[in-house]
Amino acid sequence: MWFQHGGVPPHFSLDVWRALDAKFPQRWIGQGGPTHWTACSPDLSSLDFFLWGHLKSFIYESPIESDEDLVARISVAASAIREMSGVFEKVRHSLRRRCNTCITAGGRSFEQFL
Repeated sequence: MWFQHGGVPPHFSLDVWRALDAKFPQRWIGQGGPTHWTACSPDLSSLDFFLWGHLKSFIYESPIESDEDLVARISVAASAIREMSGVFEKVRHSLRRRCNTCITAGGRSFEQFL
């Protein structure tokens, strides 16, 4: 298993890096990590270009009544996404296309080409 963290400032501390090195030796992605990943690359992160939008669409279909309701909806939404036929193959295909488009754009902004 690999771990990818976002670009929030608390992730840049040595304590966090040491914990990630202990739990995911040479298998974590992020600024300062063994596999560098720019914090400003949401077009290349399946969490950003796919998962969060799908989770939100399931979770916020109707008003949330309580914290417990929110937690339950997150669990149900994650299960629903996991069970979608062919969803991970589609995400892999999209990521491959996005990486190729990024290369074609010379690493510059490429969202307009997708």
